[in-house]
Amino acid sequence: MGGMSPLFRRKSSQERVVTLIGKPGCHLCDDAQIVIEKVCGDLGVPWEHKDITQDQGLHDQYWEQIPVVLVDGRQHTFWRVDEQRLRKALTD
Repeated sequence: MGGMSPLFRRKSSQERVVTLIGKPGCHLCDDAQIVIEKVCGDLGVPWEHKDITQDQGLHDQYWEQIPVVLVDGRQHTFWRVDEQRLRKALTD
């Protein structure tokens, strides 16, 4: 608990962002979005949705895995989003 940590923690929480990569009509993507909305809403973390059918790079990278969830631009999980695990990733 040095003098740095409160400042660092506050700064990092502001910079956090969750990205959901999915496609229209994807049941697992809808399930993932419900979890993300709940967790991000509780924690005040912004989130965004990216449509894999609109982005060739995402399509090539993630097609086999959607929905894919990124935390701060790094892959957190795919297919099924675990609410407790996501919450932990955003509060650690």
